[in-house]
Order: sequence, then C-alpha cells, then structure tokens
Amino acid sequence: MTVVAWNTKELTVGQLAERSGVAVSALHFYEAKGLIKSRRTAGNQRRYSRDSLRRVAFIRLSQRIGIPLKTIKEALTELPDERTPTRDDWARLSGAWRSELDDRIEQLMRLRDDLTDCIGCGCLSLESCPVANPRDRLGEAGPGARRLDTRLCPTREPCAPAAS
Repeated sequence: MTVVAWNTKELTVGQLAERSGVAVSALHFYEAKGLIKSRRTAGNQRRYSRDSLRRVAFIRLSQRIGIPLKTIKEALTELPDERTPTRDDWARLSGAWRSELDDRIEQLMRLRDDLTDCIGCGCLSLESCPVANPRDRLGEAGPGARRLDTRLCPTREPCAPAAS
C-alpha cells in the first residue's frame, strides 16, 4: 500500500482508488456523473481533495443499500465543498432516505411472503393463482408488474388499479 503523508491535501486517482478500495474506472465514472470532482494539473492529471475519500465511502454505502445514483448526487450537492463532512451532515442526509428504505423493506417482505405462498401452492400460474392474482385482477390494470409497488397496495389484499 502506498503511504500518503497525513498532511497531503490532494490525492492522485491511484491513491484515491487504493485508499477507498474502489477501482480507478469507478472513480472516473463517479466523476463523469458529477458525484465527485477533481482538478487537473498542468500535466492534465487528476487531483482529488482528501474529502473525496469520505464522499466515495458515502457513495459506496448508499449504493449497497440501494439508493439510486441520482439521489446520491442530489444528497452530495448539500454537502460543503473542500471540507470533510461531519457526522451531523451524514445524519441529515441519511435520515431523509429512511422512509424510502422503509418502503423498500416492506416491498421485499411482501415479495418474500407472496413467494412463499406461491411455492406452497404449487400452481405457479400468474394468471390463475388465487393468492398472487385472484380472478386475474392485475391483468385488468395493463401489462407490467403491479404487485411490487407497495404504495399502490400497501396491504396484503389484492391490488386494485391506481386511481387516475
């Protein structure tokens, strides 16, 4: 591992990749998407401020819990430039995602429970399954997945088409 002096204000792309555990190509992708930024030297080499380490860690953690990059980018715009974000900064950002994560957890639990019911039934028919799609009610709402959006049918009752 390359040793970077504690008082180094900027990191090369290789140093950032090594310190963060993220591939150089991923760092370039994050930069292209506006998630992190660098400055260019006279020799056109990228230099990242040290706070980029925290930002990359935040991006990776957010991705692991399923937050879309667009949402991550919006959150990162609220952080101060050129200083390491504080615990309060992170708490404020992650707190805003709590309800979205709760919805996703509910969706996954319903999916798990419905899958168990369907496997137990043994019919494996999405058109005639009395558990997953009684009387093909979901077919009336048009093509595509209808049961995965918990906001349309938050209970275990069969889904009804969303009101227009």
